[in-house]
Amino acid sequence: MTSEAPLVHVTTADAVTTLTLDSPHNRNALSTRLMAELHAGLALAAADPEVRAVVLGHTGKVFCAGADLSEATGADPTVGPRGLVELQRAIVDCAKPVIAVIDGHVRAGGLGLVGAADLALAGPAATFAFTEVRLGLAPAVISLPLRPKLDPRAASRYYLTGEVFDAAEAARIGLITRATESTEDTGVALKGLLDALRQGSPQGLAESKRLANADVVRSFERDADELVELSARLFGSAEAQEGMRAFLEKRPARWVR
Repeated sequence: MTSEAPLVHVTTADAVTTLTLDSPHNRNALSTRLMAELHAGLALAAADPEVRAVVLGHTGKVFCAGADLSEATGADPTVGPRGLVELQRAIVDCAKPVIAVIDGHVRAGGLGLVGAADLALAGPAATFAFTEVRLGLAPAVISLPLRPKLDPRAASRYYLTGEVFDAAEAARIGLITRATESTEDTGVALKGLLDALRQGSPQGLAESKRLANADVVRSFERDADELVELSARLFGSAEAQEGMRAFLEKRPARWVR
């Protein structure tokens, strides 16, 4: 009997722990198992005194597609939102800086991982979209790390329209740190950040991260319960159930005109 292949690969070298999302069968969706493995990888990095930074990367053409709708359509509607809140908070609370490295598509809940990360680099293949509105949902719990960082007008536009936008626009609105021109440029930019972080002391990095994330932490403490309830209510609604079924069945939802 063989064990299942991991959905998150964890490697540590040169004072950096890399967590690689590798669940191609569902576009690195936030399944219960993937979130649990990501939690475990973050905990390992946090506990290692030699680690100075965490890199969150991915295999394939999709960084993260958001919620695992195959679970969401049948599960207790509070489970997924609460799990995503806890995962985002774990990224924010990790004493080590977390860098998201993106060279693929990011949708819905996947943007919450990007928002929770301290730094984010995105290459030319990266695209982003808040697709919840098209499923009868709203970007509820992912707003906890995102609203303190996003340009408000841009948040209104992309929350409401579900439009796809590129890395340059993501950088302009505060979603990511930097857009790069090529995979090679992404590697150079990542090396530069990691070289700088390796110069930081553990205490200095942890306390500087805490200062930078003060507004994000306040957002979690103030709004998490309310947004979990909103997300659960929306996921459990007839309209969202129709939207998710339509997506899985590759057909327009009933309200599309």
